[in-house]
Amino acid sequence: MFVVAGVSGRTGAAVADALLAAGSAVRVIVRDEPKGAPWRGRGAEVAVADLADEVALGRALEGAAGAYLLCPTDMRSADYIAQSRTLVDAVAAAVARSGLRHLVFLSSTGAQQAEGTGAIRVLHHAEARLGTLPHGTTFLRAAYLLENWAAVLDAARGGTWPTFIRPDRVMPMVATRDIAAAAARALLDGPPEAEHEIIELAGPREISPREIAAILAELLGRPVVAQPVPLDAVVPV
Repeated sequence: MFVVAGVSGRTGAAVADALLAAGSAVRVIVRDEPKGAPWRGRGAEVAVADLADEVALGRALEGAAGAYLLCPTDMRSADYIAQSRTLVDAVAAAVARSGLRHLVFLSSTGAQQAEGTGAIRVLHHAEARLGTLPHGTTFLRAAYLLENWAAVLDAARGGTWPTFIRPDRVMPMVATRDIAAAAARALLDGPPEAEHEIIELAGPREISPREIAAILAELLGRPVVAQPVPLDAVVPV
């Protein structure tokens, strides 16, 4: 039995899909019972729990051979860093309470750095906190998600494509379906030989926002120009 969180989002849903396709027993974690109905219809068990609720999450993890967990991004939070650190601590306590043998946790490129990485500092804390648990842990350090660009795709139809990243900045990116494939493979393979392992995930080559704009232009059949957004506009947005 594998437990999967985040099934209302991109990676969790894809991880659960992959495990079900492999014939594995799956229990999905949702915060609201109605969101579990589609998964129950596909043969999965459904557990209702908030990841910040140590007791409920511990119950959801009981009896599982492995679990895929993550720290959801809540940009509406007044203090995202503090809120997320509290959530991570609850996850660690729940995992310890449940006796889970293998945790696969979604981290990020840059999580090895304690400072200077913005919201990724939460994942540095997560790796440090979860890395102290006496069980097998796999951290998936994913590069920048390609799907992050989805929020501004409509702007490309008008010929400009806003980006907080410098247009010529070449950087590693990765698709969520590839993250999910790696997570499912790690769960099916079982706990790592060492207590903890780190898997870094990125696409076949590094790419820049300007190159993505060119790809969009080709798909739309019209010019698309990557337009940098001033740094002082990042926080308000």
